[in-house]
Amino acid sequence: MTSPRRVDVARILASPLHIDPVFLNSPLFQHPALDTVLGCQLVSKVETLNPIRSFKGRGAELYVATELREGDTLVSASAGNFGQGLAYAASRRGCECIVFAAESANTLKVEAMRRLGANVHLVGADFDQAKLAAREFAHHRGFRFLEDGAEPIIAEGAGTIGVELTASAGDLDAVTVPLGDGALLTGIGAAIRHLAPRIEIIGVVAEKAPALQLSLAAGRLIETSDSDTIADGIAARVPVPEALVLLEGLYDSIVAVTEDQIVNGMQLAHQHLGLVIEPAGAVGLAAIVAHPHRFRGKRVATILTGSNISDAMRQRLIG
Repeated sequence: MTSPRRVDVARILASPLHIDPVFLNSPLFQHPALDTVLGCQLVSKVETLNPIRSFKGRGAELYVATELREGDTLVSASAGNFGQGLAYAASRRGCECIVFAAESANTLKVEAMRRLGANVHLVGADFDQAKLAAREFAHHRGFRFLEDGAEPIIAEGAGTIGVELTASAGDLDAVTVPLGDGALLTGIGAAIRHLAPRIEIIGVVAEKAPALQLSLAAGRLIETSDSDTIADGIAARVPVPEALVLLEGLYDSIVAVTEDQIVNGMQLAHQHLGLVIEPAGAVGLAAIVAHPHRFRGKRVATILTGSNISDAMRQRLIG
C-alpha cells in the first residue's frame, strides 16, 4: 500500500462547487425533551433528506465530478448507501457504475442502487468478500476500482458536513461521528480540526464490528472473524489500510456501542425528532446514550447518517 495524500481542508472548502446542492446544507434538529433524556444539549445533523437518504452523496458526487469523464466505468463495493451515491453521481454524468454487494445485503439498498442506475453484483457472504470480488473484477476488466475509506476525495466531500456544523450549530463541546470505513470521520475531523479545534471529536463503532477501532488502537491492521451487527452500514471485518493513515490526528477517541444502545438511539430519534434512522446512522446518538456522564451539561452534535431501513426492521426495532 502506498500512503495516500492527506485530506486537504482547502479542497473540503471548495467541494460544494462540485456537489449537487440537494446533498448540501442539511438541517439541524433539536428538541428540549430529548435534551432532558440525554442530559445534554444535542444538535442532530440530519443527512437523510436527500435522494439517496444518506450522507454518501457528498463524497460520491465530488469524486465522480472531479475524477471521471463521460463514458468512464467505475467499480466499487458497498453495503448500499455508498453504492447509491455513486449510482446517482455516475448517472448524472454519463458514467457506468458497477457495485458489488454481499449476498446478504439489505434488499432495500440493493433495489435502490439498481433503481438509480447501478449494475449490482451480489457476491460473497459479507461486505468484505464482496469488496474482494469487486477489486478482482475491476483488475481483470481494466476498470477503475474505488474503495470507500481509501480515497481522500471521498473524505473531502464528507468533510463539508463538518464545515456546515461549525458554521451553523453554534458553540459545540463535542461531536460524535459514526465510524465504518473511516471516510466520514476523516473528513469531518479534518474540517473541525481546522475551523474549530477545541471541539472534541469522537468516532463511534458498533461493538460487534470493532476492526477499525482495534486497528487504530494497535497502530496496525487487525481483522475480526465477523462483523455481525444490525448496523450494516458500518460493518466490516477488514479495515481499509489507508484509513489508518488518513485518520491520524483527526479524532480524540473512539467508543463502541452495543446493539441495544443502537436500537435505543433509533427509538429516541423517532420519538423525539420524528425521524426513522437506520442502525448505522444512529450510532452517534447511541454513544451519547451509552456515556451520559461524559456528555452531561455539554452541547454535543451528532450526524444522523442514513435512513435506508426495511419496513420489517423498522417495525421490529422502532415499532
